[in-house]
Amino acid sequence: MEKIRVVIWGFGAMGRGMAEMLLDKKGVQIVGVCDLNPKYEKMNFLDALDIKTDHEPVIITSNIDQILGTTKADVVLLCTDSFVKDAFEKIKKVVLSGVNCISTAEEMAYPYANEPILSAQIDHLAKAYGVTVLGTGINPGFIMDLLVIALTGTMIDVKHIEAKRINSLSPFGPTVMHEQGVGITVGEYHKRIMDHKLAGHVGFKESVYMISDALGIKLDGFKQQMKPIITNIDRKSTYGEALAGNLAGINMTGQGLINGDVFIDMIHPQQIEPELEGTMTGDFIDIEGTPNIHMAITPEIQGGIGTIAMCVNMIPHVLNSKPGLKTMIDLPVPRAILGDMRDLID
Repeated sequence: MEKIRVVIWGFGAMGRGMAEMLLDKKGVQIVGVCDLNPKYEKMNFLDALDIKTDHEPVIITSNIDQILGTTKADVVLLCTDSFVKDAFEKIKKVVLSGVNCISTAEEMAYPYANEPILSAQIDHLAKAYGVTVLGTGINPGFIMDLLVIALTGTMIDVKHIEAKRINSLSPFGPTVMHEQGVGITVGEYHKRIMDHKLAGHVGFKESVYMISDALGIKLDGFKQQMKPIITNIDRKSTYGEALAGNLAGINMTGQGLINGDVFIDMIHPQQIEPELEGTMTGDFIDIEGTPNIHMAITPEIQGGIGTIAMCVNMIPHVLNSKPGLKTMIDLPVPRAILGDMRDLID
């Protein structure tokens, strides 16, 4: 069969990483790249990556309609936005073109949690046009939800879940830096909180409801909290900078409640260059039940690499799926694909 044809929409940190990963994979071909950054317009994506390879040239354009209208594609990797409402029209455009879609938007990991109406519309459109839509990433999408769910498969009963991810924001691009308030002053932090313009980590509600729905329990409440992480020294990453006294990131906590008691605890401090002030990263899952489970991964599974890999590795499973809006609990277990991707296509 022909190679799997991939379009990348959004050529920031995640999109560029996915392009690099795809260039090393067998059985796939990048056939389109869309980005609004004027410095990329009409540039060969290989030149933008500064990579020499025999992959045929693909010119980056800001016109997604041109790509979808003139290029035969199997899947679009949508590397823009964090919220369902912002990604909806883009997803709709992809679906109406009869192309499958994998989105990095955090809320798309379990869109029913915050946007049930838009989720129903996406599902209806995807089924009508015979394609599949999936949202995934490292978190939400794996660490604090799918991995938790998989671990409970070894348990007779579950009484309490705590998922903690202490991670670095450094690999992520400008959108995440803005959402996490990296570099802003404490005064600006409080102003943005009052104006409801600081997102912090996007995905707690999605993770909590993915877990509860997978376990077949009904929550009667969800809440989350946010606190600033103030740096004592100047810090700088590829896409963010925080001067001493300003925000290096956000500490987010959240809870899923049953009968008013906490059943699921989420703890997620994330910041740029945490090691500069002695914070070691890691992923930790503690589940109380029969038996008790305690899992620790140190250092953290790198967020940037993890998100890139999750999206690329899910391509065959999305192509094999029945049409509709899917989540990570609907599809086969993610795994690294070391052979030809076409061998996994039914």
